[in-house]
Amino acid sequence: MFESIDNQKLVQFFETNLPHYLELLSQMVSINSFTSNSEGVNTLGDLTKGVFEEFGFEFERFPSENPFHGDHLVLTRMARSMESAPTIGLVSHLDTVFPHDDEKKNHFYWRIEGQRAFGPGTVDIKGGTVMISMIMDGLRVFAPEYFDNVNWIILINSAEEMLEHQFGKLCQNKLPKDSLACLVFEGGRVHQSTFSVVTARKGMATYRIVVEGRASHAGSAHGKGANAIVQLAHTITNIADLTDYGKGITFNTATVAGGTVLNRVPHMAVASGEMRAFSPEVLENGIALLRSLEDDIQVQSSNGGFRCGIDVTIMNQWRPWPPNQATNRLCSIWQEAGLELDYEVVSQERGGLSDGNWLWDHVPTIDGLGPSGGNAHCSERSEDGRKEQEFVDINSFVPKATLNILAIIKLIEARSKE
Repeated sequence: MFESIDNQKLVQFFETNLPHYLELLSQMVSINSFTSNSEGVNTLGDLTKGVFEEFGFEFERFPSENPFHGDHLVLTRMARSMESAPTIGLVSHLDTVFPHDDEKKNHFYWRIEGQRAFGPGTVDIKGGTVMISMIMDGLRVFAPEYFDNVNWIILINSAEEMLEHQFGKLCQNKLPKDSLACLVFEGGRVHQSTFSVVTARKGMATYRIVVEGRASHAGSAHGKGANAIVQLAHTITNIADLTDYGKGITFNTATVAGGTVLNRVPHMAVASGEMRAFSPEVLENGIALLRSLEDDIQVQSSNGGFRCGIDVTIMNQWRPWPPNQATNRLCSIWQEAGLELDYEVVSQERGGLSDGNWLWDHVPTIDGLGPSGGNAHCSERSEDGRKEQEFVDINSFVPKATLNILAIIKLIEARSKE
């Protein structure tokens, strides 16, 4: 349908313009876009808007349902001439996990050391937004026929780190069900010539456990009491036992509170946590097992006159993105493109959620198309006790952008042959 692209010239183009892309990333990183910092999120949105308006994208802003969050963005560039043009969605997000005070306290700021660029959001996910801009840039220069004859829809979440349901509904409304693909630009690992793309993600449910006990004086009336904390401890242990790695389901009780003063048998205790699974059926069964713990009461007053009560509440739920045929087909296209570039592309299933969880059964979806990096959410500490901040591998931008463009072209060509 179209002329083939010169991959070597494309690589040279990206290498020549890499300082420009890194400068854009540094501007993004300099803006604090913690999810609840709506002003910062919207400032980053304005910068992002300007980047893609240069490629001819039209801009829409959609206020979040949460007044403390910024606006979601939809950037659209419709096909210029081709009838029944294919549609491709590209997804990123604006928000990061670091409040301004956290950035200042831990010295999180933009800096380059060797082949790493450090700073909040460098890989999660401002680097992914830069990757989208590189793809548009490369297509515009080297494959204008593809650039001009596809409906490009860029969807940018303002509150991905809070897993806001509204954005999923927005994406489903904006992306036609016959779209070729939804491409999600969370970071994807690159190790030498091996590239990871994400083809499945766990779903999650959050829970809250409230135990009602009976208060009594810890000295003179201990036997009249029913210790809510002791009952909660039993329940938490039972929850931990529900984790089954063989079935791919995990439970994590993360917060616990209870009691008032030391000389009183506590009448109330509360815990909250999350559970995750790849399979929708396994996740639902896990929820049922969690709720069944309401009947497993092990603490009562010594005279048997009062038994603790347990209330299990599912606070929120996000469905899994299980392995599926449509995603696997996209992965095979990326693998085919990788072979032409002497790259190995491997499929990865991740425990963390992304916006792909909203979309995988609406439009064929693949994730992990952003650059490679590490320390997302700052999981590591340096030897002197400080947190080492998030980073992106600079040398992953060019090969990953090249791979993505070649795969997108193959995706479009496959559609034209149908």
